Amino acid sequence: MEEQHADAPWRWHGPRWWRHGPGGSGLPWRSTLLCTAFVLVGTHFSARNQHGHRASLDVLAYVLVVVASGALLWRQRHPVPVVFVTAVAATVYLGAGYPYGPVFLTVAVGCFSALAAGCRTAAWTAVGMFWAGHVLVAHWLYRWLPPPGDSAASWGQELLISAWLVAIVAMAELVRIRREQWARERAERAQAARRRADEERLRIARELHDVLAHSISVINVQAGVGLALLDSDPEQARTALTTIKAASKEALGEVRQVLDSLRTPGDAPRAPAPGLDRLPELVEQAADAGLTVTVDGEAPQLAPGTDLAAFRIVQEALTNVVRHSGSRHARVRIDSAQGTLRLRVDDDGPATGAEAGGSGNGLAGMRERAAALGGTIEAGPRTDGGFRVLAVLPLRTSTEGALAHREDR
Repeated sequence: MEEQHADAPWRWHGPRWWRHGPGGSGLPWRSTLLCTAFVLVGTHFSARNQHGHRASLDVLAYVLVVVASGALLWRQRHPVPVVFVTAVAATVYLGAGYPYGPVFLTVAVGCFSALAAGCRTAAWTAVGMFWAGHVLVAHWLYRWLPPPGDSAASWGQELLISAWLVAIVAMAELVRIRREQWARERAERAQAARRRADEERLRIARELHDVLAHSISVINVQAGVGLALLDSDPEQARTALTTIKAASKEALGEVRQVLDSLRTPGDAPRAPAPGLDRLPELVEQAADAGLTVTVDGEAPQLAPGTDLAAFRIVQEALTNVVRHSGSRHARVRIDSAQGTLRLRVDDDGPATGAEAGGSGNGLAGMRERAAALGGTIEAGPRTDGGFRVLAVLPLRTSTEGALAHREDR
């Protein structure tokens, strides 16, 4: 630490009260002291330039200046009382006939702080009171107020002061509006960040659900087969254990890929996302679980997001057949026409009604995937028995996407 201080350039940070206020109160001590010093010095020089035309400075004049300047110390915590104190002190200062000068600055700062804090009524009232007091003093009460023999102020001077006050108020209003805009933009950015985080959380939840639900369903079925045949058919039990090992290995790999995206957000995935080209693997895994799957139709070349969603929908639909249906046969139909991809998964039922240990989020996850792409999911029992899942997704091949991207550019 000592070496760092020795190498660093020397800077004077001032005492603690200068940086943070006495006891770390957070009051604007530094700006208030600078403003008070400026007003005192400026008032002194203004008195020298206006000697013989205005009343000489005395103790009351300096007290009024210090009160108006010192009140600014609380302008952030109590903007309404401060703006009225500065206006009253400045009005009394002018009514006593003291020289015109930077005492007006205290009113400007108080008004600025009140408007920035959103206290518009108080700020406008205080400024209006100060202006009305100045008009009364300069055009009527000057006969009875010091300095003796004073004459009425010119209306040109009054117009100049009015313009000065309007300019200050207008500037403060612009700052207030801009601060409100910044606050709205910060709130919108924070809301957008929360929305993106929620969407990412839902995406990861869907991925984990689909991966684990499918793999654990296969493992559950094969474990039951292995236990049932462990004594009577050891070779078949060995096959079931081999299937469990392969399914668990695949599940671990996909879960690891999802978790890697959490550890290194924004990085490209190390392995390509699954798509309908891996449909034969699903058919093979379903066969290991005792489900025969026939596939009709071929999928066109899809954009990565659509391809992943289509794969997960078919995977979840087949998982639900394994879990909840007594049918040992399922059919997958793939059609693409008129800019849409239709995926239909049918089984002949009936529903087993057995508790499969799932979370019950499978259909909800499929609907969320489809809705994210602008598609729909219909799922329900068929009139002739069994169950059907029908997904309709917007179809846009990667070639069309590349052409559209080049046209946009």
